[in-house]
Amino acid sequence: MEDRLWTFLTFLHTLAGPATMLLYPLYASVMAIESTSKVDDEQWLAYWILYSFLTLVEMLFQPALEWFPLWYDVKLAFVAWLVLPQFRGAAFIYEKYVRELLFKKYAGGALRHSQSPNTSKVKNKFVDFMTPNRDEHQS
Repeated sequence: MEDRLWTFLTFLHTLAGPATMLLYPLYASVMAIESTSKVDDEQWLAYWILYSFLTLVEMLFQPALEWFPLWYDVKLAFVAWLVLPQFRGAAFIYEKYVRELLFKKYAGGALRHSQSPNTSKVKNKFVDFMTPNRDEHQS
């Protein structure tokens, strides 16, 4: 009986990662696209940016992470914080850290908060930098 319980708990633990990191975010992303609110769009775009970055970091440091036995559990807890709507962790990290780094580097460090009258100019400058020119691709 104890072996079956342990096997079942291990199975649930194994499924928790893909369900938390992929299945629910995929579902929520589709629902965000279909909704009229921009708030959920920002949360899920931020999530996929951070999840991609986390996956790249994990790939680079895989040999070192193998020596940290709790890595999967720490990653699962962190991703749950990013994903759960109560916390909106992905949007929080994007707003606090990622946006700061990107705008400092690519938009000349200009203030881009909604109080600034130049917000749209800075944001458009960044978007223009990151978006490929359509004319170049139409041949």
